[in-house]
Amino acid sequence: MRLLIGCGAVTSSPWVVAEWSATAHGTMFYTDDVGVFSATRRLSLDGDPTQPALDNRLTGQGSDAVFEPMLDVARSFANNYGTTTVDLRGQGFVYFDQSRYSHGTLRVQAQQAFSRKTALLFRYYYAPDLYLGENEVRTPGLLAEPGEAPLPETAAEHLELSAERVTSQIGMLRVKQELTEGVALRLLGRYGTRRYNAEFQQRDLNFWTLGPHVEWDLTDAVTLVIGYHYEKGTADGATQPLLADDVSYVNNYASTELEVEFAEDFKLIAGLHFERNDWTSTLMRDERKGAFETVWQGEALLLYQLNERTKLYGGVQHSNRSENIRAGSVPNTNVALGLQASF
Repeated sequence: MRLLIGCGAVTSSPWVVAEWSATAHGTMFYTDDVGVFSATRRLSLDGDPTQPALDNRLTGQGSDAVFEPMLDVARSFANNYGTTTVDLRGQGFVYFDQSRYSHGTLRVQAQQAFSRKTALLFRYYYAPDLYLGENEVRTPGLLAEPGEAPLPETAAEHLELSAERVTSQIGMLRVKQELTEGVALRLLGRYGTRRYNAEFQQRDLNFWTLGPHVEWDLTDAVTLVIGYHYEKGTADGATQPLLADDVSYVNNYASTELEVEFAEDFKLIAGLHFERNDWTSTLMRDERKGAFETVWQGEALLLYQLNERTKLYGGVQHSNRSENIRAGSVPNTNVALGLQASF
């Protein structure tokens, strides 16, 4: 339902038009690894591609079905500077069997379009208490000192495990400017925090991100988006050498997405993403010292316009994660089917 408030006539008031809109999504996923699903799902230019690092212990946690409800409510105002749009989006992830992974996110954003060519977007993103899995609690007394032999198996058997959870808060500012007909440049900056539960508080970190995106309308029906992000994160563990658990990093992320409209009612969206995470720890006994992680991910989504207000869509994502300090890789495949309704 769209509700138009006011009229299009120019008045002395700075706010002359207000319009409400709402969009609801319901998506059913199958994932072959619940431990990696959330990170794979958010790996995009518009998402949170550097969601918290996953230790090897946290992957390979089995398959599950996941239901993702989402509601986005927006209000637009025409004003003396152009058009302002404020929207609120709530999103949930409900796991059918492994319910500890269930969580929700909140996004609030405001965009000021000064003209058809220039826009400024501010976004706040909140992801509270995300469960990452059962992980090893670092205890200084159980870590071997430099030059000492590794811990005996009996000591390893008594390592304490605890639920690892993290809360992320991110602010983003993005400027969009059309350079020429059909070509636009977006410049993005982010600053965020990730705060862990008490057992893993040495992983608390602050991070910032900078990156350009280019949107290119190749034809009326084909759009190409290319983007790059540089990000640096600094964790509290860098100043706690006894725990040997510094998750500070430098991240380089590149992405390309292609949108193709065809046969009137169909749209295909395909994407390819690459991410390299270089750990910057200098701590002795920290397994991340000199280590890096790479991620390749491909995805395809097909949308069908059922009617003016309703879309049906289905898609697949596949990612492959590898580290230079471990043999093999961690694959993840997600298959989705969903429905979108606009009001």
